[in-house]
Amino acid sequence: MADIVDSVRAAVSDRADLPGMSLMEHLAELRKRLIHSVVYLLIGMAVAWVFHVPLVKFIQKPLLDIHLSMTMTHPTDAINFFIKTAIVFGAIFASPFILYQVWLFISPGMYANEKRYVVPFMGVTVLLFLGGAWFGYRYVLPGAMQILIVDFGKNFTHMITIEDYTSFFLSVILGLGLCFELPVVMFFMALFGLVDGKFFLRHFRYAVLAIFLIAAVICPSPEPVAMCLFASPMLVLYFLGVVIAFLVHPTARDKKKIAA
Repeated sequence: MADIVDSVRAAVSDRADLPGMSLMEHLAELRKRLIHSVVYLLIGMAVAWVFHVPLVKFIQKPLLDIHLSMTMTHPTDAINFFIKTAIVFGAIFASPFILYQVWLFISPGMYANEKRYVVPFMGVTVLLFLGGAWFGYRYVLPGAMQILIVDFGKNFTHMITIEDYTSFFLSVILGLGLCFELPVVMFFMALFGLVDGKFFLRHFRYAVLAIFLIAAVICPSPEPVAMCLFASPMLVLYFLGVVIAFLVHPTARDKKKIAA
């Protein structure tokens, strides 16, 4: 823990020479980026609302594949479901533009050579999230529906409410989407000099433990082989993040400058 604190202090002191902004300027910039993000979110929600019928079918497909449908328990369940669908998919549609606003907000605290990562950052972040969401939709949800409902619930009457199913669907899709962002988090930690690739390698045992705990939670099958299959993508992403950390850490960049 002490080495992380020292790294944070060193990273902050190294950036002390960057052009500063007053507190009011920071607040004004934050307000500007938040307003732009909200506008993009509203536009994305409007687009998602136009296509809410196919999106609803898309959400229901894992349940329909086992010949079940969602049950309304309240008169407002359907409209709430449509609104929630528009909000979630609107946020996904608007995510590249919102991420760009986040980048614009943090870019004043970055060196000029670091700002060139904006396009790769946005592209990789969106692709990793979509990859995690696709993994959840393609493998986790169908497996969960088959095992939890068809196998374990075969002797029970099924009444899957709209609220329960959408909460389960979103927790799997959004949860895995965020889990797949691990290399992006590692990238920024290394870019700002907080940790390096050696730190991640030294603590890889804890990372593997955390990844397998996550895999045990999201894996619909209790079999160890299935859990390993679910953990494999996250392990690959972790070690990809280690390689990235070695490449973008300030020490590595300084060595390249000296060699040049």
